[in-house]
Amino acid sequence: MHVLLTGATGTVGRFLLPALTQAGHRVTTLGRAGDIRWTLGRPAPLPEADALVHAALAHQPGKYRGGEGDDPARFRALNLDGTLRLFDAVGDARILFLSSRAVYGDQRRGEFLHESDPATPDSLYGEIKLAAEDALGPRGASLRATGVYGGDKWTPLFAAYLRGDPIPPRIATEVHGDDLAAAALLLLERPETGPFNVSDLLLDRHDLLARVQSLTGCPHPPPPRAEGPPPGRMATCRLRLLGWRPGGRARLDAFLAESFR
Repeated sequence: MHVLLTGATGTVGRFLLPALTQAGHRVTTLGRAGDIRWTLGRPAPLPEADALVHAALAHQPGKYRGGEGDDPARFRALNLDGTLRLFDAVGDARILFLSSRAVYGDQRRGEFLHESDPATPDSLYGEIKLAAEDALGPRGASLRATGVYGGDKWTPLFAAYLRGDPIPPRIATEVHGDDLAAAALLLLERPETGPFNVSDLLLDRHDLLARVQSLTGCPHPPPPRAEGPPPGRMATCRLRLLGWRPGGRARLDAFLAESFR
């Protein structure tokens, strides 16, 4: 299958690109340094392809929610208008769109979130992801991804902890990038449409850094556990019915062991 991929060097794209190529797909990357020079918001001649995997996002460095900075109009123009233009440019190709758990907002803490639930985003980022999902319609599927770990995501956090810096408590949902890529591969060749939740662990920084402490012998205590109701957990039944199985704690432990060997 010939697949067009945007955002190949981003947080998620760096997992998607090797997964697609290792699965035998021919991948053409779209981006500033891609096989085809392209940026969100600018039209570009695209080759015929069987599928588009759209993972690009224009945002302030390190920020998704709040990634618009002081220019929400530009953020919307690039990430919504540019995305819709890209959807139209690929014709009949199947589309996989990297969406986000931000479409649910943060109001329903301590609950399970299902794809059939009303989406109530409370950020511009979530609004734009939801609008793109709606525009996609039956042309493909959306991956509502939670926080994605792997690579260097936690490198600054680990360095701060090992230095003894104060670490604020936090609890969040996470999925390994390889598990997200596996979900994308699964949906690429199937006819299913609509949104799919992609999430695995509810992870408290206390537990994460306690594991780092045990691996490194660091003398600093991990931060206290986060207080209050945890964030809503995304139910992943739709993906699991298709055979998707994330790595759970075993994959997290393997990642940490590799990071500190």
